[in-house]
Amino acid sequence: MYRSGLIPVTRPDLGVESLLAARRFGPFVAATRHAAHQDSAAVALIDERGPMTFTELDAQSNALARAWSQRGLGPGSVIAVLCRDHRGLVLCMLAAGKTGARLVMMNTGFAGPQLADVSAREGVQALVYDSEFTELLSGIPASTPHFLAWVDPEHAVDPDIPTLDDLIANTSTDPVPVPPKPGGFVLLTSGTTGTPKGAPREHTSVFASAQFLDRVPLRTGGITYMAAPIFHGTGLSQFVLSFALGCTVIMSRRFDPEKTLRGVAEHKADALIVVPTMLQRIIDLGPEVLARYDTSALRIIFAAGSALSPDLCRRTAECFGDVLYNLYGSTEVAVATVATPEELRRAPGTAGRAPVTCRVALFNADGKPITEPHHTGRIFVASGLSFGGYTDGRHKEIIDGLLSSGDVGHFDEEGLLFVDGRDDDMIVSGGENVYPLEVENLLADRPDVLDAAVVGVPDADFGHRLRAYVVPGPDSARDGDEIKAFVKANLARYKAPREVVFIDELPRNATGKVLRKVLEQMEI
Repeated sequence: MYRSGLIPVTRPDLGVESLLAARRFGPFVAATRHAAHQDSAAVALIDERGPMTFTELDAQSNALARAWSQRGLGPGSVIAVLCRDHRGLVLCMLAAGKTGARLVMMNTGFAGPQLADVSAREGVQALVYDSEFTELLSGIPASTPHFLAWVDPEHAVDPDIPTLDDLIANTSTDPVPVPPKPGGFVLLTSGTTGTPKGAPREHTSVFASAQFLDRVPLRTGGITYMAAPIFHGTGLSQFVLSFALGCTVIMSRRFDPEKTLRGVAEHKADALIVVPTMLQRIIDLGPEVLARYDTSALRIIFAAGSALSPDLCRRTAECFGDVLYNLYGSTEVAVATVATPEELRRAPGTAGRAPVTCRVALFNADGKPITEPHHTGRIFVASGLSFGGYTDGRHKEIIDGLLSSGDVGHFDEEGLLFVDGRDDDMIVSGGENVYPLEVENLLADRPDVLDAAVVGVPDADFGHRLRAYVVPGPDSARDGDEIKAFVKANLARYKAPREVVFIDELPRNATGKVLRKVLEQMEI
């Protein structure tokens, strides 16, 4: 933390003030106030409406917190946000901390029924949303207060619904009273295996940032391009950390690969935050497009949220140099391991090592530890940022103080972790256990394959058979038999798919995870 510049040893008064603010309002409010006090003119974020300073964010979030309080929203209230990445979302995050409210970070990829189900389960008492999502709100009770965070000119909106701008403009920006306890966030699991579950992120220690800074060289005063959505743990963690370091964050409401490259070049960003599918789309632009933009200031590409294939690791190094950092974790366990560029070059696809204060161990089905290299086991993690249980009262399995990640993996001889797949993704075909990720990574290594996913479908003889969905490249011969033979030549025969289906695009959620159930139910 000292090395990154996060601890202001030259101004111990600001350090003490920041710690007090974190205790009263939570670490995100404290980070914003700390940056504002260090430099009142420092730019906190740049979105489509232009730049906004830390000082402006602090003042305007005071007004929003007061406006919410005047409408009966205060300590313990549950407020949902259905917003893309822009200043309105950030103001809600700050105002929640200042009022002591719980902020549910809704997934912008939700359908209407999902939004209604999650809102009912979490006990949502108010909803903040962007105008583009208006049609999704039919399942939200009319009695629930609605607020608009962003209004696009082409959308007709109810003039009786107040905007955040209106609330802020008509309310005092004076400092707000300290709530009984700081507000917190509720992150939602991806929901790829069922209804998304709520994972609370209550008050956490500012020292938890050491988990990232131990292995990722973020520094004060940098410029972070935030391509990943902030409602997801990847985006949220790096957004809060960037603010704590006084970095300027470039925000975009929608991801576009070339627009992202252009933004990194124009702003001379030194850090880019992505989920792997975003990085894949950037690399797939090709050498000619990549060469148009000067990204030499880029020191860090921080990727997390889903599996990072060995092929993508190698191609990223070829295009940008040794700048890729791969974080492995989950909504529940938070940080587990981080792989550095040197580790990814030596062992492409590795999830790396546990950073300071984290611990990772493998256990077999009987709960016995696995210590030998190259033996697959269930991954368990201890982290100061791990959640304390889902909002519905359920919890993940705990062994020896470590929390299940829901994944399986193995260590190599050097202690590097490799994630083999989801525990519940395992396919039993003809009595053999197959984890799809190994086959998918092999297929992704082919130059004529852009993307691939492998699922199990019912089979009368084998219980399940493997079906590969392949997104072909422009030079692909689309020869399913050749792909089957390729897998058989490189892996055990029982890992070869019985069927190969060519598809234009894999179904993925907003954070890039493959929707396997959609593929399993797809008619061919």
